[in-house]
Amino acid sequence: MNIFHHGGGAGVTGSCHRLQIAADRALLVDCGIFQRQDADNLDSLEQHKVRFSVEDVLALVITHVHIDHIGRLPYLLAAGYKGPILCSVPSARLLPLVIEDALKIGFTRDRHLIERFLAEVQERLVALGYQGWHTVLDDERHRVRVKLQRAGHILGSAYVEVDTFDKASGERQRSVFSGDLGAPYAPLLPAPKPPYRADVLVLESTYGDRQHEDRRHRRERLKAAMDRALEDVGTVVIPAFSVGRTQELLYELEGLIHNGSNERWRELEIIVDSPLAARFTEVYRELKPWWDAEAHKTLRSGRHPLSFENLYTVDSHEEHEQTVEYLAEAGRLAVVIAASGMVSGGRVVNYLKRMLGDERHCVLFTGYQAHGTPGRDIQRFGPKGGWVMLDGQRIDIRARIETVSGYSAHADQHDLLNFVRRMRHPPRELRLVHGDPHAQAALKGKLLEWAQGAGHALEVTLGSEWLAIDAGARKPVTPSMAIT
Repeated sequence: MNIFHHGGGAGVTGSCHRLQIAADRALLVDCGIFQRQDADNLDSLEQHKVRFSVEDVLALVITHVHIDHIGRLPYLLAAGYKGPILCSVPSARLLPLVIEDALKIGFTRDRHLIERFLAEVQERLVALGYQGWHTVLDDERHRVRVKLQRAGHILGSAYVEVDTFDKASGERQRSVFSGDLGAPYAPLLPAPKPPYRADVLVLESTYGDRQHEDRRHRRERLKAAMDRALEDVGTVVIPAFSVGRTQELLYELEGLIHNGSNERWRELEIIVDSPLAARFTEVYRELKPWWDAEAHKTLRSGRHPLSFENLYTVDSHEEHEQTVEYLAEAGRLAVVIAASGMVSGGRVVNYLKRMLGDERHCVLFTGYQAHGTPGRDIQRFGPKGGWVMLDGQRIDIRARIETVSGYSAHADQHDLLNFVRRMRHPPRELRLVHGDPHAQAALKGKLLEWAQGAGHALEVTLGSEWLAIDAGARKPVTPSMAIT
């Protein structure tokens, strides 16, 4: 068996990994779009075209519903994929919302065409419970089973265990694909627990070179940013992805307001300006059975962390324009959460075009800002009094820029190491993907250091060490270039 990468091998977007079980049989794990630095300077249609074979794919397994993990689904079906789409129960509820939004942005606003495609996706969806084996194939040649385990990244996220048995040779292999792993103690979500064993592990490395603040410190920093905004009588703009980060921030902000020490805190308006985020938040409320114990304790106390008095949503474009104008001019105390998380588009751009030049306001980053994105430029150059290009317009940055890294939905270096070393039977082969090259290299060094100290034989390779060949398949670089 081989593992090939059709995206996400050497970057942080476009995740798509193939487990080639035999020449005519494969599993696909995720099929996401490329963004910014991973997009190879191609237009959106060209960069997202599926250029690999789909005839041999038995099933597509979705780890979670972020667009960089499912956004190429329309292109995959257009390329002729006919098989099932396996995902967790919450993901099956959330996925159509993400795909509908992606279709409107990248394909068409024709309601009839969108509904036809969504009906096609709905027919293919197979919702799986966590921790149970699902048989994909069992014939005279192979038995292939998959199991989903909680990944703690967003609601419904999973890492995937694949158990393959070759009946002719008697060989058996346990392959694990991490998807995106979450950090422990994230609001709403139970922390991920590593599998019992893995022969081969494909592991994300987004934060493979750094560690996050713990939850207590990040909450304190979030509160400090809010306190400064209250003093400045300004607005805090938080770029956030519609699913996952928005709901976690609402949970934390509700707690801060509930425990607020002064009247200003209790009057603070929390505005979600994203129709998609509002829809996701509504579905998150419906998916309470998958919340963690802490969130259920909050509910039992009579509080509603995703539906509270200070929370407002902005739906229509007209309401959005009015809100931007009002907050930019009036100096109203407010927190605005708007997409997109890396300021690569969406309504947050309009807020920043109006507010970045005003020192009363604050931009607060709580998630990863990839190289080449406006969010990264604001985060890097804003504290130095720099500028950023938004919609072709140069915007001087006078607003306060802050980053609270502990709210990342990704595991940090320490968490990723623990995922490996806490397995009862750790892998002998490990592939690092979904990370910038320096993050992959840093995590590789730590993994090899641990393996040597533990006396465990481990081969670690990087997704960036694999080269594309015909039809989108991949093979390793020559031995003289390989780093193990």
